[in-house]
Amino acid sequence: MKHVKRYHSQQLVAGGKRLLVEGPIEPERLASLRFDEGLKAFRVPEEQHKALVEIAALPEGRIIVAREEDLVLGYVTFLYPDPLERWSQAQLPDLLELGAIEVSQAVRGGGVAKTMLQVAFADDAMEDYIVITTEYYWHWDLKGTGLDVWQYRKVMEKVMGSVGMVWMATDDPEICSHPANCLMARIGRRVPPESIAAFDAMRFQNRYFY
Repeated sequence: MKHVKRYHSQQLVAGGKRLLVEGPIEPERLASLRFDEGLKAFRVPEEQHKALVEIAALPEGRIIVAREEDLVLGYVTFLYPDPLERWSQAQLPDLLELGAIEVSQAVRGGGVAKTMLQVAFADDAMEDYIVITTEYYWHWDLKGTGLDVWQYRKVMEKVMGSVGMVWMATDDPEICSHPANCLMARIGRRVPPESIAAFDAMRFQNRYFY
């Protein structure tokens, strides 16, 4: 499958800062930017910066950033699911995972996450993909936001829902391990029926008959 990446951008003011939201961004350009110290939900900023540059260089990899001049204050990643997860079992070339979305505390509450997703899905090529996100409560910044798991889940559903991602049932053990965890997905309008069927088969693998 040929992965077409068309650049889009949008300006936004959040936290008193004028931001440029853009992407998919080239790895060389991403490597030249600085990472805000507040981007540390998954690993220290320097290591996360390096990881995102590597994702941007993947054929299917897409990185959307929100930046103030050369300082990155938010990002979204899209890539193939981890080989250790069930979502990679069918090896669907048209299934991408929204692997991470993070916004620095300096600009939270300003619509940055929604704007990054809008820029990501402004590319018509996204209509060729099933895009999933697996939301696990242990990845959420509950302490930084002051929200409980259900409040945070509601926020995540609203943000993801802004680009047409919807909750989908699954029997995946990790997702089922806590009621706040969830699978959300968006199926592009040009995704073939056989890919949708393969995705549905991955969602349910432990069928019980009573």
